[in-house]
Amino acid sequence: MPDRGGGPTGPRMRVGRPSRRVRTLLMTLGALAVLAMVFVMFSGFWTDWLWYRSVDYSSVFTTTLWTKIGLFAVFGLLMATAVGVNIWLAHRLRPPLSAMSLEQQSLDRYRMSIAPYKKWVLLAITALVGLIAGASATGQWRTWLMWVNGVSFGEKDPQFNMDVSFFAFDLPWYRFLLGFGFAAVVLSLIAAALTHYLYGGLRITSPGARATAAATGHLSVLLGLFVALKAVAYWLDRYGLAVKSSDFKTTDNWTGLRYVDANAYLPAKTILFCIAVICALLFFATLWRRTWQLPVIGFGLMVLSAILIGGLYPAIVQKFQVQPNEQAKEAPYIEKNIEATRKAYGIDGVKPGDYTGRGEVKNPEQQRKNADAAASYRINDPNIVSPTFQQLEQERKYYQFPSTLDVDRYDGQDTVIGLRELNLAGVDKRNWINDHFTYTHGFGAVTAKGTATAEGTSGSPAFTESGLPTKGMLGDYEQRIYYGEKTTQYSIVGGPQKELDYERDGGGQVTTSYKGKGGIDVSGPLNRAAYAVAFSEPQIMYSGAIGDGSKILYNRTPKQRVEAVAPWLTIDGDAYPAVIGKRVQWVIDAYTTTNGYPYASRTTLGDTTADSLTDRQRAVVAQQNQVNYIRNSVKATVDAYDGTVTLYEWDENDPVLKTWKKAFPGTVKDKADIPDELQAHLRYPQDMFKVQRELLSLYHVTDADQFYNASDAWQVPNDPTKSDSNAVPPYYLSMKLPGDKAQQFSLTTTFTPSGRPNLRAFMAVDADATSADYGKIELLRVTDDNVDGPEQVQSRLNRHGPIATYVRDLKGADSTIKYGNLLTVPLDSGFLYVEPIYAQGRGSEFPLLSKVAVVYGQKIGFADDLAGALSQVFGTESAPDEETPPTEPAEPPTEPTEPPATGEAALEDAIADAQKAYDDARAALEKEPTDWAAYGKAQADLEAALKRAADAQRAQPDSAPGSGSDAKPDAKPEATPDAKPDEGSPGD
Repeated sequence: MPDRGGGPTGPRMRVGRPSRRVRTLLMTLGALAVLAMVFVMFSGFWTDWLWYRSVDYSSVFTTTLWTKIGLFAVFGLLMATAVGVNIWLAHRLRPPLSAMSLEQQSLDRYRMSIAPYKKWVLLAITALVGLIAGASATGQWRTWLMWVNGVSFGEKDPQFNMDVSFFAFDLPWYRFLLGFGFAAVVLSLIAAALTHYLYGGLRITSPGARATAAATGHLSVLLGLFVALKAVAYWLDRYGLAVKSSDFKTTDNWTGLRYVDANAYLPAKTILFCIAVICALLFFATLWRRTWQLPVIGFGLMVLSAILIGGLYPAIVQKFQVQPNEQAKEAPYIEKNIEATRKAYGIDGVKPGDYTGRGEVKNPEQQRKNADAAASYRINDPNIVSPTFQQLEQERKYYQFPSTLDVDRYDGQDTVIGLRELNLAGVDKRNWINDHFTYTHGFGAVTAKGTATAEGTSGSPAFTESGLPTKGMLGDYEQRIYYGEKTTQYSIVGGPQKELDYERDGGGQVTTSYKGKGGIDVSGPLNRAAYAVAFSEPQIMYSGAIGDGSKILYNRTPKQRVEAVAPWLTIDGDAYPAVIGKRVQWVIDAYTTTNGYPYASRTTLGDTTADSLTDRQRAVVAQQNQVNYIRNSVKATVDAYDGTVTLYEWDENDPVLKTWKKAFPGTVKDKADIPDELQAHLRYPQDMFKVQRELLSLYHVTDADQFYNASDAWQVPNDPTKSDSNAVPPYYLSMKLPGDKAQQFSLTTTFTPSGRPNLRAFMAVDADATSADYGKIELLRVTDDNVDGPEQVQSRLNRHGPIATYVRDLKGADSTIKYGNLLTVPLDSGFLYVEPIYAQGRGSEFPLLSKVAVVYGQKIGFADDLAGALSQVFGTESAPDEETPPTEPAEPPTEPTEPPATGEAALEDAIADAQKAYDDARAALEKEPTDWAAYGKAQADLEAALKRAADAQRAQPDSAPGSGSDAKPDAKPEATPDAKPDEGSPGD
């Protein structure tokens, strides 16, 4: 026979076994590969353990680890046992002889092929389902810890009269158990059915009975367990109605029962529970009756009941009982939702107070004094001046400031602060040594007054701490910044390789070696190998730059560190630095949340906390994005030098925090342990405030009928200083509310009516942690419907003649205008708006404060500084948009002067002076840097010249009435600054 394999036709060659040497080599390589995989898995575990131990939170690592291991083992074993026992039982209950049919004959080969390996097949199947189930269960470690450590809320839900902890801590765990039970029964049912089929207990095409009595009984019990679990699901669904979300009228996240839930779904779930219990008993009864007739009928009735009672009946109730009189039917449930929502978000004590909102200048001198005392107006916008900090205080291009600086208080004054952090992108020569050994840290905190600019400058900030090393009001402190918001790379410090500390102004480098307690020792071979694998960086293993004393620093951002040591917290989006106890400390607000508070409407944290300043750096780190309960329960600090993380209890009454403290004992310090120096820098968190303001836009209404009609719904306005349509951010500001005797550090925001731009409300919270009224929210409801909102005020400023001219001239000189934060301050029954305006000249990399605009009622002030703008608004200095424009004060003549020109000569002189002033203004703008003082003087000269030209024009004979001229006697030139407010040429 020819060789059909295509090989040689000669004698068949015998293939011998590999030599002993080859077998040994292969076995060695295989063992090394296994060891390598084991070490890769071990390195991740080992480096995590080392990191947690280095920050003294090893208990968090071990508690979380053992909880996951326990859940994996218990639920993996339960699933494997359930499936394995049912496979074994189905095999044991197989009929002794298979029917002689084509179906069974075709199955014989499968039975024969697995017969020698039955035990191994059983072990493989059970191991596989056990591993999958165990891995899935580890994700429920938070649910388990909350259930086993849950404490009472001390509040009961209005429908079932059960403690809120049942819905927040217990119900999620019961639902997990129920889901696991369904999975175990379904997998067992499938495995048992396949085994019965394989061994003849079930037949599909064979004549005679389709199932043996043993198979019928076995599968009936499993079906009975499934239906019994369905009965439990119906019972739990009753309680789930209290935390069920749905769309309802003004909110997409309505939570809790409505009329149809309480009067249709709730009784329907109870009835279906009873039917399911009876149906399950019928399935169990097949052990004796050996027939599926009754169970199948019962199951069909249960399905039909679910359709009719659980679906059709509620729809009928909604259609014919609720919709014809929905407002009256839903009113009791709306009241429950309002009460629960306000409690869950900590706004139950907020009661709007009426405030007219319309400001009028009636007593200029007194109101001017009141304006000075009303607030410490922050004219240095931390979102605008970051490039100015960068340009003036960067010192070296491998340093950087955050894009949005922070606001804090020092010596009772609002202060803008930023840390000079490391920026590796600015390093001239990038290599592994420079990136990870030489350039390891930033240097110094830079601060500036929030309310003033530096004297003798063109609008630069008045720095109170500056230089490299920094000097100023902060005194002596550790200036090295090893941990910060921008510090994302790892560094290896403290070893033989010296670090660059900073460069002297006159040249020369100062080096240092890290002495802090932070970091993990990598001088030993085991740790070096583990980190080389974990970071995929083999040079860590053999580099000579690593030696005795070397430590590796990573997970260096404040958010990363707090989230790692407290994975049960939701982290605020804005960590801010403060100099406390001669160390720079990052202060982080953290929240405890749940989405299981009955009747409280949910909110999406990622959307609610977004505004015009939100970026990846300031985004909230949410454990649960959908929540309906939140508390600022923890204040955390991270030392910028050694990375020490400290958690302090802040809300001592929060049951969620108490639960987590039981789960992780010793990780959170008591509130009494907060140092006084730290407490002076604590503040009300922005993300918490943004969540509360979003809820108050609807839930300031406590009347059910008014809530249903949505007649007083509010919205957070868009930021008028930005081109995108994002919400205006809240602003920190020291200010006085109506009735207050002194300024208080506050966090403020505004509201407009839904779909309208007018101002509807002003909200402020006492943000000073040392204040007795910390956290007290004041809400002023504007009763006048025609008060301008932020976007309208910005539009008025853009149209205001002097501002429009100013902007046009700057843009003509190729300069850029940036509008700062539009601050809103209540003042004498009205609102005072203050907006700093920045100019960035051509070729300049940073903006400088150029002008300040102030609006009060119908008055607009626009001047070089805040004092001048306030004086214009309150009449102590004539505003440039009023009938009498300001002129330069007349100097007493010291020499004989020529009589002033009149008639045609006066007009020509005024026009010449106006042209000269205009040319001077353009020249001032084109200077590098821009000469803002000269520009302001030229503008004043221009206004005065235009006024003289207008007066000379009126004095001309041909401008008198009846002279044939079209001009009226009191007409004013279009471009003069005498136009009424808002009648100037449009701004850009």
